[in-house]
Amino acid sequence: MKQAKVRLYVEQGLGEGQTIPLTKEQAHYLFGVMRMAVDDPVLLFNGRDGEWRCVVTVANKRNGELVCELQTKPLQMPPDLWLCFAPIKKARTDFIVEKAAEMGAARIVPVNTDFTNSERIRQDRLQAHAVEAAEQCGGTYVPEVAELTKLERLLADWPDGRQLMFCDEAEVGSAKRLAASEGGPWAILIGPEGGFSEAERAKLKALPFAHVVSLGPRILRADTAAVAAMTLWQQSLGDWG
Repeated sequence: MKQAKVRLYVEQGLGEGQTIPLTKEQAHYLFGVMRMAVDDPVLLFNGRDGEWRCVVTVANKRNGELVCELQTKPLQMPPDLWLCFAPIKKARTDFIVEKAAEMGAARIVPVNTDFTNSERIRQDRLQAHAVEAAEQCGGTYVPEVAELTKLERLLADWPDGRQLMFCDEAEVGSAKRLAASEGGPWAILIGPEGGFSEAERAKLKALPFAHVVSLGPRILRADTAAVAAMTLWQQSLGDWG
């Protein structure tokens, strides 16, 4: 059996014998860029039905069709973990979204804080980065990238039962580690390049569901902090153990 070399995310339902029409962009990529042809295999996933091995049945540069043959992976859901972060420079925000998708975030929430440098995001572009990350890392689930939300609003609407890992750069060098031992719904909060304001820090520390942690003896860049925090959480409470 010929090995599939390409993975694609699609919106359609997947199942044995299902025909999947391609968008113009997908057809151009498969047949114009990757030079694939009829009977070539492609791996598809949609975030709901796992991963499926499909074969090309119609191939041209403007459209095409695939037919599902067999499931190659079941749906693998990540832990119920949100990554909340303040957007930074464009390329570094893209990096945070990509790594969050690769490392097992279930939802990605851009947050506007007092010192956030970027007051706008392109939600559709960031969602596309999450899709691309899932395609490349072999994941079968794509996290939602939420709209940019003010930190005050996020905390006011905080769901019952969800714990918060608050990564406070003011605690650099301290021994405040993630001491919680229970999984379940969680979120990680990463601040902007300028850190949290004193008012934000005081409010966060007063929250009964917040767990203040330090990410080591050095102040990390925001994108590095996001990766470090997710690594710490996954090893302690996630699905890496």
